[in-house]
Amino acid sequence: MTPLGVWPGAAYPLGATYDGAGTNFSVFSEVAERVELCLIDRAGGEHRIPLDEVDGYVWHAYLPTVAPGRRYGFRVHGPYDPARGLRCDSSKLLLDPYGKAFAGTFTADATLHTYGADTLGHTMTGVVVNPYFDWAGDRPPRRPYHETVIYEAHVKGLTMAHPAIPRRLRGTYAGIAHPAIIDHLLSLGVTAIELMPVHQFLHDRILLDRSLRNYWGYNSFGYLAPHHEYAADPRAGAAVTEFKAMVRALHSAGIEVILDVVYNHTGEGNHLGPTIGLRGIDNAAYYRLAEDDPAHYMDYTGTGNSLNVRHPHTLQLIMDSLRYWILDMHVDGFRFDLAATLARELHDVDRLSTFFDLVQQDPVVSQVKLIAEPWDVGEGGYQVGNFPGLWTEWNGKYRDTVRDYWRGRPATLGEFASRFTGSSDLYEATGRRPGASINFVTAHDGFTLRDLVSYNDKHNHANGEDNRDGEDYNRSWNCGIEGPTDDPEVCALRDRQSRNMIATLALSQGTPMLLHGDEIGRTQQGNNNAYCQDSPVSWMDWGAAQKYADLLTFTRAAFALRRAHPVFRRRRFFDGRPGTPDELRGAGSDELPGAHAGDIAWFTPGGTEMTTADWNTGFARSLAVFLNGEAIAEPGPRGERVRDDSFLLCFNAHDAPLEFAVPGPEFGAHWTVALDCSTPTGRADATYSAATTVAVPARCLLVLRRSESTPISR
Repeated sequence: MTPLGVWPGAAYPLGATYDGAGTNFSVFSEVAERVELCLIDRAGGEHRIPLDEVDGYVWHAYLPTVAPGRRYGFRVHGPYDPARGLRCDSSKLLLDPYGKAFAGTFTADATLHTYGADTLGHTMTGVVVNPYFDWAGDRPPRRPYHETVIYEAHVKGLTMAHPAIPRRLRGTYAGIAHPAIIDHLLSLGVTAIELMPVHQFLHDRILLDRSLRNYWGYNSFGYLAPHHEYAADPRAGAAVTEFKAMVRALHSAGIEVILDVVYNHTGEGNHLGPTIGLRGIDNAAYYRLAEDDPAHYMDYTGTGNSLNVRHPHTLQLIMDSLRYWILDMHVDGFRFDLAATLARELHDVDRLSTFFDLVQQDPVVSQVKLIAEPWDVGEGGYQVGNFPGLWTEWNGKYRDTVRDYWRGRPATLGEFASRFTGSSDLYEATGRRPGASINFVTAHDGFTLRDLVSYNDKHNHANGEDNRDGEDYNRSWNCGIEGPTDDPEVCALRDRQSRNMIATLALSQGTPMLLHGDEIGRTQQGNNNAYCQDSPVSWMDWGAAQKYADLLTFTRAAFALRRAHPVFRRRRFFDGRPGTPDELRGAGSDELPGAHAGDIAWFTPGGTEMTTADWNTGFARSLAVFLNGEAIAEPGPRGERVRDDSFLLCFNAHDAPLEFAVPGPEFGAHWTVALDCSTPTGRADATYSAATTVAVPARCLLVLRRSESTPISR
């Protein structure tokens, strides 16, 4: 290979940065004694260039002739003493922690795990990318949480079997940008798609040995690179451009893009895992090592290692990655996997840890959506409600309570009411609002909605772990028969339970998150841990959309009801106080029934307001809630008064039908059905008068809207 000109370059930015004329390379390693940049040619040959410039442990050089598409890696020379946590091995071609694209594949070769064995040809390589892209005036939607509906999806699973998407685009970023997907999201009222991990990840050797793959992708190693297998264009580095085009298309439809990010651990695993990057660059800086045995790793994630968020360069990697995805890739937010791990500075979870301080102070990262999965597998790791005020959280208590309520568990009324109204007990004390509660009934981890109502037990045998993996306690109910059945009564009950939970999700205060495919009855055949099932088991079966057409219609109707009525998506928590003239100022407000009745009221099915004894009745499974559209105190975006219809929601989780009393005329004279979970599409044509009763079928949610029109102002 012809020798290349080498300039000193700069220590910042880290990684490979093309400026239109050449590329600057830089990599951090405090432990290194010598670092080489390795340029890989098309034949797989290697040209090594010593990085002689070192500033603050950052090794760097500028190569004026290196352009986008060039493949590269690093070799780090230094001490190898695992007992002291030192794992440098110059025989390993190491991947750039700041790589923006990667090419090739990992083989199952033992060289990745063996000291002194060269990994060239058995590992991936970094790729220099072209940072220039025509965004065509792209602007972030910046939708507030109270107007947000999140759709959790997998890039491949969402698009792989869609008949309207060309085959070459299925399973890709371009597939998500296809009008068929965007139109489907818009029809549901989705405002943000939350993509399961798209950071470059690797497939575990143990899975490959079982002819399986790491389908979910929670095995990242490239925190600035979109996963290359999700690109329709096979050229090296093309995933970057394709990802940007996807974001641009979604933004043009008003849909935000949220990434599920895994900054708690990497795919290098435990001390027996492969050496592909951070381990060989500076093991002790990037990973939490056991204090009494540095040859091993602290593992708060159940995956073999935990990133060392106490080290400034690890924190810098995380923060630089977040800013890159916001500024260069235009994403709108992040969901942080096992986020409690990021708060562990010593051993305990510290809500005011350095990472959260940095996020709070960062003028870029602090302005996007930040969603925590507020737990990890370490001691004290369940931290729902304990994250700082800037953060929202996956509300695991909402999931558990809604499941328990609709399957008829006793003593759930009080908890259910709290979760339905936004979980003020969890979030109000830290100055947060209902939107801080990311409400969900199902997510990628666990049963789909169809499986939740079809299985009592997990059926994970296809994972090759003798059904030992996955959660054992699912709060599920098979409605009488385990798994598939043609029994008409069981099928009807399963359909109704699905509608109950979708409607509850859509009409709860907080930010709803719908799992992809739940709207068309997606099943994983009882597998509640399909992390390794890159197959039709996990992909959306779009053919089921015809079988479950009514469920799709119902889901659209439920979220359309939420979208049309601000009473279901308040910015502030209910306070239960009667309205005052100043709060309810506006022509004619005094004349409306219920205008000063308070913003919310709870009733027994008999029509009396709930007492402490009613809330504490363990066997009770039914209640009604009045939501007063005339008592919304918070102003609209331009300071205007927000007025809405009023609603009465009748929840019956009992196994028999119940008569619900319609409130007296002080709350409204006439009520019409807005959504009925006992009908396949939610539609029903019925009107009820004040102080009468309405029959609510067993295990059913019925939503009534007050039908009076607003008086003309005098």
